[in-house]
Amino acid sequence: MLRIAALFAAAALGAHAQSAPFAKPVASYDIQAALDAKSHTITGQETLTWLNDSPDTVPALRFHLYMNAFRSTQSTFFRESGGQLRGDQFKGDDWGYIKVRSMRLQGGADLTSAIRFIQPDDNNADDRTVIEVALPQPVKPGETIRLDIAFTTKLPMIFARTGFHGDHHLVGQWFPKIGVWETAGFRYSTAGAWNCHQFHANSEFFANYGDYRVNLTVPTNYVIGATGEQTRRTDDKGKGTSTYTFEQRSVTDFAWTAQPSYLREERLFQADRETTAAEVAAAAKLHGIPEADVRLSDVRMIALVQPEHREQTERHFRSLRAALKGFGLAYGRYPFKTITVVDPPYGAGGAGGMEYPTFITAGTTYHLPEDSLLLEMVTVHEFGHQFWMQLVASNEFEESWLDEGFNTYSTGAIMDRVFGPSTLPFMFYGRNLWSDLKLPRISQESADRAIHLITPRRDDLVRRAWEYYDGSSYSASSYSRTGVTLRTMEALLGKDTMDRVMRTYHQRWRFRHPTSRDFQKVVNEVSGRNMDWFFDQFVFGKRKLDYAVGTVICDRVNTARGFLGADDALKLVTKKTADGTDDKQDKDKNFKPEYASTVKLERRGDAVVPVDIVIRFTDGHVHRSTWDGVYRWHKLKFQRRAEVESVVIDPQHKYQLDASYANNSWRKDYNSRLSASWGSAFLFWFQNLLLTLTAIA
Repeated sequence: MLRIAALFAAAALGAHAQSAPFAKPVASYDIQAALDAKSHTITGQETLTWLNDSPDTVPALRFHLYMNAFRSTQSTFFRESGGQLRGDQFKGDDWGYIKVRSMRLQGGADLTSAIRFIQPDDNNADDRTVIEVALPQPVKPGETIRLDIAFTTKLPMIFARTGFHGDHHLVGQWFPKIGVWETAGFRYSTAGAWNCHQFHANSEFFANYGDYRVNLTVPTNYVIGATGEQTRRTDDKGKGTSTYTFEQRSVTDFAWTAQPSYLREERLFQADRETTAAEVAAAAKLHGIPEADVRLSDVRMIALVQPEHREQTERHFRSLRAALKGFGLAYGRYPFKTITVVDPPYGAGGAGGMEYPTFITAGTTYHLPEDSLLLEMVTVHEFGHQFWMQLVASNEFEESWLDEGFNTYSTGAIMDRVFGPSTLPFMFYGRNLWSDLKLPRISQESADRAIHLITPRRDDLVRRAWEYYDGSSYSASSYSRTGVTLRTMEALLGKDTMDRVMRTYHQRWRFRHPTSRDFQKVVNEVSGRNMDWFFDQFVFGKRKLDYAVGTVICDRVNTARGFLGADDALKLVTKKTADGTDDKQDKDKNFKPEYASTVKLERRGDAVVPVDIVIRFTDGHVHRSTWDGVYRWHKLKFQRRAEVESVVIDPQHKYQLDASYANNSWRKDYNSRLSASWGSAFLFWFQNLLLTLTAIA
């Protein structure tokens, strides 16, 4: 999901091995569902095939009933969110729910009476988003069971990623969905147990991979789009309905949309035309892999666009092309045959900026200016979740940074590469303020750092989503702060090394469920460096990084006094005999007095990192050193015939996590360059203040 402020334990594969093409299906669904467009209700029947891919004996099953988050103000979601999410407010009384009408083992016992609601996270008895079902016989290791489940889903008004608005329907989190059984050694588990969290305000999802076959019946005049490939359509003229079949292997979820006025357009991403031989060769060389492993695949791109946004259709396709190429060359080919982008109508913004497998929703406005990259940024970001949510399926409930943050970092890099330094949009009555005022372009990097600086560091980066201090802390940590953290890591490791880290991590954990510790291991392995100190402080901790230039003293060294010289030739120099000596030397144009200089550096935060120091003198001499940053202060002394002209800590700005660049430098004289830097700083903060105030969810 996009928030722009302004935006097992299994044997490790080789570092550069190409991942398996598809996942072993653990939770697969065959669903038949019919939409009543007038009541916004879905009547469904699903057959769940679940594989106990563990050494454990499982006595009961747990399911998510996500749609019950919209049942009443008493749900955990509403209590936590206050009825608003990403700036979208729930209004009126168009509530939603999901009811399990029946559940039975295929060819066996009726389990309906065994269903009970549980609240594993907060004991809120009014929350009905998780159920547990006791089985008459436990599921043995390696055994597969099938359940037939009948359900009814009432969609709420468009809110928090799902619902209806007029005749527009965006259907997500809509069917009974089994949780994830985690055996000992799988992720952080020490014993076999269900990972099946309630639906919280600040969280998304976690699920096993499976194969989906979904039959969707809607009014014949409706245009439909969904996860996967459409493989069949049948019409029932007597009822005025059409049934569409969509199929997709190796995904973690299924979502769909239906609206009569959609404009449906298709284009083909032709890999050989979109990528050059030189680009493929360069990527293969960087990662040390065959060119065949770099080459991308053709993908059918589908856009469902509102009629009033017709002129923006090609911008969606341009963005998808950029994303398919950028993410593909960087991390590995997109393995699916389709990608569908949905343009929600005006008034349905709560459904925009969201990701599902092979199916994303974008965001735009009427007559969006070409010089605003809002549409492009949302589309690229949401496509990126195909890599960081779908192909690498971390637990978004518990480690949101591995999805949202990695995608923030990746999106910024691709936007800068394809479109130039990203212009984060500040739209005012349909106009792009940056262009109107001719302000400098501002990058995702700058915006992320600004949010990192203005948001109090109340939480560690890694934390369960509903346990952050508040929504602001969750958002900053999961998105911008992660972007800043990964760019800091990139600066420390070098861009080529970081690129290898990210691709190796993605390929090794594609179609699997990694943790933060798994990423840490890949970083150490690929870089050949122990970066545990970095993770301990900035990923699993909330240390403040702030190194500053304290004081700089340059004292002129006057004529020495006292008994000077060797013991056998001592000479007394007194103040009286020395008087005038320095004055006379000053009159000599070629005379250069000596200066005793002391430079004091300070560690003002609790984070400890090695920092580079550059000290320049008025005679052109440059002193370079590295301070280990451990003690609270560090002192450097010099005596030479020149004064200190400038002192800079971290001159390359490797540490974007630094709380203040302003105290990282000192200059002898206040000059025009310093004035210009303050002017740039003011503009930077002004821009980011506006971007923050006009955040687009």
